[in-house]
Amino acid sequence: MRDLCVAYGRRGGGVWRALSGVSLGVDAGEILAVLGESGSGKSTLAAALLRLLPANGRITGGEILLEGADVVRMDAVGLRRVRGSGVSIVFQEPSLALHPTIRVGEQIGEVLRAHGMRSKRERGERVREILAKVFTGDVERIFSSYPHELSGGQQQRVLIAQAIACEPALVVADEPTASLDSTTQREILALFRSLRDALGIAFIFITHNPALLAGFADRVLVLYAGKVAEVGPTREVLFSPRHPYTQALLKCVPQVEYASAGRRKLPLPVVAGAPPSLAVLSQGCVFEPRCEERMEMCPAREPAAAMVGADHEVSCLKFSA
Repeated sequence: MRDLCVAYGRRGGGVWRALSGVSLGVDAGEILAVLGESGSGKSTLAAALLRLLPANGRITGGEILLEGADVVRMDAVGLRRVRGSGVSIVFQEPSLALHPTIRVGEQIGEVLRAHGMRSKRERGERVREILAKVFTGDVERIFSSYPHELSGGQQQRVLIAQAIACEPALVVADEPTASLDSTTQREILALFRSLRDALGIAFIFITHNPALLAGFADRVLVLYAGKVAEVGPTREVLFSPRHPYTQALLKCVPQVEYASAGRRKLPLPVVAGAPPSLAVLSQGCVFEPRCEERMEMCPAREPAAAMVGADHEVSCLKFSA
């Protein structure tokens, strides 16, 4: 992805600039986490990768290269070929993404049929093989079940089975654990890593929860107001964050702490202020109004990306002034 810009049209005119010059790269077999609070542009990034933006959304600049082919400029035939076989997506709410009146085996088989597997018998065999990769057992029951007969975690595994059916190069997982309990979340993360190791699939894992990423993702990209604030190896970003926004975000992870007297719970930290309006272009740093380390130059100058380590990049005037 190079300098990608995405905007949404507004009623009465004008646009919301959801992504502004976002660049990232994902290697084969890599897990890249995209981290940010609500409204930072994470889901827009996921939709743009597959050209699934709503009617009022459009890519206004940049390119998305999948093994050399630009997804932004593909026609409808090219997009149908790429979706599912080149890039696929796992949505946040499986109960909404799965068809309620079609059995699981048929829904996964439809992906295979769309990509050329016409034999119903072959599709059934292949679906069972795929389900065996994402479920530890009970494949026949899952195959014949309707979505409402499965738990939330099982439904999410069905979506993952759909996503890997054609063994794409890249799977985009848009907050796939947000509606799951903590135990099931860890099981899904372990499944992603096992699929990466077994099939060589790369993952873009979108989340607002940094607590999930240690020991899971290879790199972390932090988005704020549609721009890249920081990107680097997971250990460096989580344990030695350099951008003030990343630091503030990580401070908001709940901690089990008590005051020495009376075991009184401490207040939950928050990032002060609110995200900026994406309808107004900012001349300087977009995080400046909320930043505790703001400098005199911050409102007037947009920070350029600066290297603070071998693979660690930060967009902050403390490092690029």
